[in-house]
Amino acid sequence: MSLLAKKSSRRLALIIMLALSPYALAADLGKGVYMTTEQFLNHTFADAPPTPKVIWLNADIKEQLAKILHRPYRSLRVRYWQQGTQSAWVFNEIGKEMPITIGVVLNGQQVESVKILTFRESRGWEVKYPFFTDQFQGIALTKKNKLNQYIDGITGATLSVAAVKRATKLALYLNQIAINQ
Repeated sequence: MSLLAKKSSRRLALIIMLALSPYALAADLGKGVYMTTEQFLNHTFADAPPTPKVIWLNADIKEQLAKILHRPYRSLRVRYWQQGTQSAWVFNEIGKEMPITIGVVLNGQQVESVKILTFRESRGWEVKYPFFTDQFQGIALTKKNKLNQYIDGITGATLSVAAVKRATKLALYLNQIAINQ
């Protein structure tokens, strides 16, 4: 290879690296812990977080959870926190490949707020912003375990959006069981 060809090849490699570097930076921009579970609970319950409660999952509940998730739910129990009519739920739900830790606060049978606690995916991190999570306020579950309002997605974050919607459905469904216990 001639000296001129080597220089051209190095320049091309440098140009490609510089052109792609903003994309590599953006991929890691959204990753991280935004709020720990403890911080989420302290934010949700002004006085002090209540002691956690547990729902033990029988076969019927697991069957409904599998329908909501479109896959089996493997745990034997689900932990949640409740004070009066307000309850907090924390789930790890897979986006594309990695779990997204999602906190859901309910007041009665409706969503009060949704928070992304930890995001581990390389894309789709836009779900952490209030322009997306605020859409969940006031949403409830239908008799067919669907959200009763449309959630507008985010281009390029389809799987992250789906994960947040599944976590919200889980919280709403399990809250119905907690109320009836």
